Amino acid sequence: MAPAPDPQDCVARGSAREVFASFLRLGLTSFGGPVAHLGYLRRECVDRRGWLDDARFAQLVALCQFLPGPASSQLGFAIGLQRAGWRGGVAAFVGFTLPSALLMAGFALLLPSLSQQDWLVPALHGLKLLAVAVVAHGLAGMARTLTPDARRIGIAFAAAVLAIAVPGGLWPQLAAIAFGAAAGLLLCRAPDPATTGAAVAPPARARAVPWLLAMWVCLLAFALAHPPGSVPDARSTFAAFYRAGSLVFGGGHVVLPLLHEAVVAPGWLEADRFLAGYGASQAVPGPMFTISAFLGASLPGAGPGGAGAAIALAAIFLPGLLLVAALLPLQARLMAVPSAARVVAGINAAVVGLLAAALYDPLWREGVRGPIDLLVATVALVLLASGRVPVLLVVAWCVLAALGRATLA
Repeated sequence: MAPAPDPQDCVARGSAREVFASFLRLGLTSFGGPVAHLGYLRRECVDRRGWLDDARFAQLVALCQFLPGPASSQLGFAIGLQRAGWRGGVAAFVGFTLPSALLMAGFALLLPSLSQQDWLVPALHGLKLLAVAVVAHGLAGMARTLTPDARRIGIAFAAAVLAIAVPGGLWPQLAAIAFGAAAGLLLCRAPDPATTGAAVAPPARARAVPWLLAMWVCLLAFALAHPPGSVPDARSTFAAFYRAGSLVFGGGHVVLPLLHEAVVAPGWLEADRFLAGYGASQAVPGPMFTISAFLGASLPGAGPGGAGAAIALAAIFLPGLLLVAALLPLQARLMAVPSAARVVAGINAAVVGLLAAALYDPLWREGVRGPIDLLVATVALVLLASGRVPVLLVVAWCVLAALGRATLA
């Protein structure tokens, strides 16, 4: 049987135009966060359009979950690569990302002019409570899937304790991920190869090496040459967001602590504004990583608002897309190694712990100020968990509840 074609050779059956149209529709309608995005992508690309089958879709999901970066965006990029070559990959990324990126950048640019409005402060506090509920809901779902046994629960607990107890921001998080990898290798069991969906991947190609080198050389260069200063410029902004995009395993809500460390810890941005942007990112469709557009547009010195948003957006997505381009041809060999599956299991468990730590600090500590806030966040969590209430209605509940409380106070 002949090997499957390498998507990087642009052996494709479709056009970039049709890919862009499909992913733009997804970018306008895919509410609900990273887990929901996988369902949207499967329905559009497998059921509705038949671009790939369930086996290949499962292979791509497994690869993207193995890598750092935004898993749903990486999955869309990989599907676009296979459908229409490099142009298809770019078209899928732009279509899926552009709507929410524009909305988030616009919110950042309008926020100063809205700051004089009496309703803004309680409304932003409502978005903080929404963030508490969304992260708690995401944590519960990830915990069910990624910590199904006592060993992985223990790894997650240890990672959470490390992230909370050890000061230093980024390094404790990296230490927690490294601990999870080592513990997974020693303690976790490799999944049944028949269930990994990695049986028919493109063959290895030498061209993967340059992409991997480019990703890691850039990461090393930015880590060493552009430490965060008191005032960000374009280069330090790109470096900070590139580091965050390179090091976040699990995607979605897990990027919160890394971005907090990148922009709040060095004093680039106030914590309240950061959490407001994170809350607003729950109200828009598309990938959660487009919060980077809000943060980039909000940073003084990163460039005019639109330029800062573009710099942060490009930087946070670039490493994940480079990794997909590099490892897609190597997928079969990579996922066939049992030790790799055990390492990923441990890393995933550590990610659950890091997300639990982020739920406590900064979300809970800076968002929940009393019993009423706890009640609002709990109701939002119940609504999200029901699966029957649109995310926009949950957003409306949190904001209106916060506004009502402020009016009655």
